[in-house]
Amino acid sequence: MNRKSFELKFCFWFVCIAFAFFLGLPLANLAYKSLQTDGGIGPGNYAAILTDGEFLAAFRNSFVISALEAAITTVLAFMLAYGLHLTRIPARVKECLQLVIMMPMFLPSITYGFAVIYSFGKQGLVTQLVGTQLFPIYGFWGLLISYIVYTLPPAFLVLYNAFYYIDKNFITVSKIMGDSTLRTFWMTAVRPLLGSLMAAFILSFFLSFTDFGIPVSIGGEYEVAAVMLYMKMMGALPDFASGSVIAMAMLVPSVVSVMLLRYMERFNFRYNKISKYEVQRSLTRDGAFGLFFAAVALLFVAVFAIMFIVPFVKSWPYQPVFTLDTIKRVLSDNALGDVYFNSVMVAGITAVLGTVLCYAAAMVNARSDLNKYCKIIMDVIAMVTNTVPGMVLGVAFIFIFSGTPLQSTFAILIIANILHFFTTPYLMIKSSLAKMNESWETTGLLMGDTWLQTVIKVVIPNSRATICQMLSYFFVNAMVTISAIVFLAGARTMVITTKIKELQYFEKFDAVFVLSLLIFFTNVVAKTFFDMLAEQEEIPLYKKIKNLFKAKENTHEKFC
Repeated sequence: MNRKSFELKFCFWFVCIAFAFFLGLPLANLAYKSLQTDGGIGPGNYAAILTDGEFLAAFRNSFVISALEAAITTVLAFMLAYGLHLTRIPARVKECLQLVIMMPMFLPSITYGFAVIYSFGKQGLVTQLVGTQLFPIYGFWGLLISYIVYTLPPAFLVLYNAFYYIDKNFITVSKIMGDSTLRTFWMTAVRPLLGSLMAAFILSFFLSFTDFGIPVSIGGEYEVAAVMLYMKMMGALPDFASGSVIAMAMLVPSVVSVMLLRYMERFNFRYNKISKYEVQRSLTRDGAFGLFFAAVALLFVAVFAIMFIVPFVKSWPYQPVFTLDTIKRVLSDNALGDVYFNSVMVAGITAVLGTVLCYAAAMVNARSDLNKYCKIIMDVIAMVTNTVPGMVLGVAFIFIFSGTPLQSTFAILIIANILHFFTTPYLMIKSSLAKMNESWETTGLLMGDTWLQTVIKVVIPNSRATICQMLSYFFVNAMVTISAIVFLAGARTMVITTKIKELQYFEKFDAVFVLSLLIFFTNVVAKTFFDMLAEQEEIPLYKKIKNLFKAKENTHEKFC
């Protein structure tokens, strides 16, 4: 066995064993727990839950509001992506709109509910500006607005990126052929994106169906499955049998989602060439989209503007006088420094270890000569990881790691985060590695370098931009997540999102917004840092190495 084969097999088995132990085993144990009854093993727990009117109502509520929200979000995301690609609205306006849309991704979902309360409640900012409360904030309508704001950014990213791979010159061809405006729109914009539209719908549905942060803050009497799972597991009278069944039930939409995505892949178009397209001016079209952009931006600003106001006034809404006392009071809490350090540390280690794990898995898939089954297994791991909701993962970890040295440690938080966010960074780096020159490793061997040395000297530097994106993705998501770690964090390992959950219990909403701003600015700084790192020019030493490899490749081509 040569060294390259040994190192790649080590990566393969390391990834497989890690996921078998930390994902497969906990989920298998969760399934076993759901079948345990006082009389032994059987379907008794399922029978009890499936005939429980409260659970059925909560599950139905989750399904209805998630489906409605996903439909609205997908339409809005498509219109935003279409307008940004196919209008002549000034580029500066488009850039500002994208920044506004992306802002919620730097905040924990539990903050969204509090923002809606303080914006649209009876004493909210928007209510005071318009003179009346626009809708009841607790329950269905509050959840719907919050879910749309929560899921619109990721759904928009899916469709916005998909538009890059559409040949827009077909619009001209369609018009020349005499097609109606509606048919041109369908054949050149909607039909090529059916797969991506379904992906955006499923992503939005899945995010809202499994989210815990928003309904726990604004759900009111509108019961949903995620909150019911939390109450069963962490309530005054825990019911672990029912909790395990609810957790298994929450996996059903995930499995169906994967099957739908697989089916919709057949509708994706493949263009041989993407031609440049000059968008024609249209005052009517650009004006209409300009108003639409303004409406979406106004919605986001209306929801989140209050977050930048409450920490800087004495007492909202009764004493709206500028002061820094609130921030000073919250930040003077000695325990907060430890909590913030915990969050940044967990996010940082998650980013580094998660990126290494994803890179190893992607190398096995994209740049190895291992058999096809090894590569398929890497993709299957990513697919399975993507289908497990964070709350289900947290519950599974509780059952299997309680009483072990991992319980209530930083290690278990980091492991949960890596598993929870593994899929997207893996797909990012897999795509990047697959596009690189396939002969680099061979050239490295001819130069006397080992496979690992070639990876370090050449492959990693060439994928630096993607690595920075992976680090950024892991860090930001680890800072804002709550669904899995709400079950796993202890008093010593508390992070900011679980601290916000604690402050909500004591109704200290001004402190909630201060901590939310702390997360927001931390993520903005981290994202900016990683983006700058990705855009840096190559270091001189790397340039020399790359030129040397290029010369060797040319020599190799002449003699082979």
